[in-house]
Amino acid sequence: MDAEALYRSPNALAPDYARFRVSERLLLTGHSHQAWPDVGFEAHTQAWLDAARYVDDKWEQAFARADRVRRGFAELLGDAGGGIALGANTHELVVRLLSALPLRARPRLVTTDGEFHTIRRQLDRLAEEGLAVHRVPEAPADSVASRLADAVDDRTALVLVSSVFYDSGRIARGLGDVATRCRHHGSLLLVDVYHALNVVPVSLAAEGLGDAFVVGGGYKYCQLGEGNCFLRLPPDTELRPVVTGWFSEFTALEERHGAGRVAYGEGGDRFAGATYDPTSHYRAAAVFDFFGQRGLAPGLLREVSQHQIAVLASAFDALDLDPAVVTRDRTGALSEIGGFLALRSPQATSIATDLHARGVRCDARGEALRFGPAPYLSDTQLRDAMGVLGEVGRTRPGSGAATD
Repeated sequence: MDAEALYRSPNALAPDYARFRVSERLLLTGHSHQAWPDVGFEAHTQAWLDAARYVDDKWEQAFARADRVRRGFAELLGDAGGGIALGANTHELVVRLLSALPLRARPRLVTTDGEFHTIRRQLDRLAEEGLAVHRVPEAPADSVASRLADAVDDRTALVLVSSVFYDSGRIARGLGDVATRCRHHGSLLLVDVYHALNVVPVSLAAEGLGDAFVVGGGYKYCQLGEGNCFLRLPPDTELRPVVTGWFSEFTALEERHGAGRVAYGEGGDRFAGATYDPTSHYRAAAVFDFFGQRGLAPGLLREVSQHQIAVLASAFDALDLDPAVVTRDRTGALSEIGGFLALRSPQATSIATDLHARGVRCDARGEALRFGPAPYLSDTQLRDAMGVLGEVGRTRPGSGAATD
């Protein structure tokens, strides 16, 4: 796929997303929910047909799709040696990991104040129960790794950090240094790559994260839809999660009746859950294949994303809106952000609502107004969306526009 073909109007990929009508709508929620290619619909239908044909024997078909999904995530991580546990969402996977930690001996977790709600809310609740949760500020992002590393000590069981922060879009560089510090103190590291996967290339080996746990999913830049999340386990992991599902016994059947000790499967099966709806894996397997057939590799997707972010930033700057209404952080290079442009506004939520009413779909997190492009959008569509923001911004109190 030629990147230039994705910038023109009509976008060369748009016909593959006809059911989402991407050429007709200004869908700027790509950092949260990208459109699904039409092959996902066909795969969704195939899941139903297989259930009807095979009945309870459908699981052989379903597990083949699950294996394809594991391979897809492993390839995006540049990881050939770790195990991949699948789950419907990242929360259930993080909970299983937390349940495996030696929290009596190491009653301390280290994280940032910029983590997504999956981690933030669960750690807030654990802190209410007396677990020590130490948070370092997310900003400035260029030093967050060193500050996390400094916070690790012999009482730390786990460090939890995003590779791209969900509110600002800033990339956390240097997480390999955190891994080194964790290694020194016998602590574990969990990296959340949800906002990086398939838009900011990831290589666990190159980044010094070979012994890190990694959590993420396909709801965003992978276009896999709901129900497709994973936890990557380092090689030779021997943790025994207390929260454990019976699917872990599939590769440990001979050991499951051992003397008073629960047996676990190998690799990703160690953190396996239980019976699930396999439809999501049919869809994900088809979308992974689609990306391969279209040549939509992480390097190309990063190139396209950076181009689109630059188009959005340039179009926003040209609006010359009152910074008291909406502005953007210009202190860092665009190369230091992930797959969306985060504008700042005390009215972010209401602006997002007004934009939605005018046909522009974006979202807000606190004071962050987030515009997430996707490879099926043309440059013209991106500029049109910013034009609508200009119309909305100029009607806002404090913008200097005349109001009744």
